[in-house]
Amino acid sequence: MEEIQVAKSQIRSDIAKTLAALSQKEIALKTKAIENKLFDFANFLESKIALLYVNSGCEVATHTILARSYAYNKIVVLPAFNAGSFEMTLMKVDDLTNDLKSGSRGILEPDPDRCKIVPIDRIDIAIIPAVALDEKGGRIGSGEGYYDRLIPNLAITTRKVALALEEQIVPQVPIESHDKHVDIIITDRRIIYKI
Repeated sequence: MEEIQVAKSQIRSDIAKTLAALSQKEIALKTKAIENKLFDFANFLESKIALLYVNSGCEVATHTILARSYAYNKIVVLPAFNAGSFEMTLMKVDDLTNDLKSGSRGILEPDPDRCKIVPIDRIDIAIIPAVALDEKGGRIGSGEGYYDRLIPNLAITTRKVALALEEQIVPQVPIESHDKHVDIIITDRRIIYKI
């Protein structure tokens, strides 16, 4: 167990160094390629209610994706994090400027005074953040387990899609029993369907 935690920490560190070596222009171009693939992706285009995320750390930047989702008439859902229980409340966000506030993890999240809760079974597609992934859908996140708790509660028909730069794809993610996989990974170069 501890071995796996150490291995995951090492991968997080390696990915952070790899991404830090890329120029801002390279990251911007790769992020734009991922965004364009997402907006060409049939599962995303057909979805009405999309769970998205506000990025932090080494996760693919989502600000433009969030803004563009409204132009595609998506109902945008973002998570509000409960640092005590490590669980999320999913909330509909109508206005990125006024409906978000800084949360317990230091990232923007829905303001419960302005946003309505969305039942998890209403989510059509879930865009899941990741620091590293393998081609089998194995995922390393921030390490707090929020999404490992969320994924099993999503409807079986809900596509679970991760966004990643090609540099975030590793040969194999060390997996623990509580770790949950994603179905599809969209990178700047390809779309990977879980083997």
